[in-house]
Amino acid sequence: MRRSTLLELADRAGVVATLPTGYGSFAAFTDTITAAAACLRTAGDAQRLVHEVVEDAALAGAVWVEPSMWPGLFRGRLGSDAEVLDVVLDAGRAAQERYGVGFGLVVAANRDRPPDEAVALARLAVRRRRDGVVGFGLDGDETAAPGPLFAEAFTVARDGGLLAVPHAGELTGAPSVRDAIDVLGADRVMHGVAAITDPAVLDRLTTGDIALDVCPTSNVMLSVVPSLDRHPLPALLARGVPCSINADDPLLFDTDLFTEYTRARDQLGLNDVQLAACAATSLRHSGAPRHLIDSALTGIDAWLQHSPA
Repeated sequence: MRRSTLLELADRAGVVATLPTGYGSFAAFTDTITAAAACLRTAGDAQRLVHEVVEDAALAGAVWVEPSMWPGLFRGRLGSDAEVLDVVLDAGRAAQERYGVGFGLVVAANRDRPPDEAVALARLAVRRRRDGVVGFGLDGDETAAPGPLFAEAFTVARDGGLLAVPHAGELTGAPSVRDAIDVLGADRVMHGVAAITDPAVLDRLTTGDIALDVCPTSNVMLSVVPSLDRHPLPALLARGVPCSINADDPLLFDTDLFTEYTRARDQLGLNDVQLAACAATSLRHSGAPRHLIDSALTGIDAWLQHSPA
């Protein structure tokens, strides 16, 4: 969500919105997400959010955007989980036509909720596959519940043709990344940077061509890494791990996709070949249609040929 939109919606809802510049704990971060989501009171608010997400992706140079959403954040105010998905997917289809950026949705379960709820959500996600759901994820505090508890839900999602895209290796160590691969069947792992501490897990990622969705600014602000110049992204790339570069939550981390690429170049020292590889990874490991991936990869190659680096 844009900060200006949050302030407008919060004012309309009679809520005082003050965004922190840092988070003392992951709980403080998730509480802020919940408070921001509560300012979305109507289907129109949600539709506006989706349109602005897609427009901002276009402004940042993206050709495909694949946000992750736990429908429970909006349950009740916008209806049932199915009704929430329908609002978001309808808006996504309209936004991609308007802004020329493809839109796919990752439906995420929440670790704070029972595993059987995750199974039901996976079944719903599979039913909405033809409407724009491309993946199934697992959000929330990794320390609250280990990934293997949600194995059945991921089996349902994978059998239904969805990408498996769980969070792991952000708040917990490399074993959680291994579980995401071995138990949940991850096609991508959101974050996953803790894998850098375990050569065996790194081998699983490289040989299995399993990508990490890396979010440098988020990792610093949530104290996953001590500082940006000590972020493991360069080391992961050097090890051959496929990595994409992401903004995580632009509202809560005051960043965007273009800024993250700029920081990766200027502060992490990635050259244009490495940046192009990250961009290509983000496409190859996405749920985007094949024709869009091929066209975008051609564009990346053309950019790289004219790059001074």
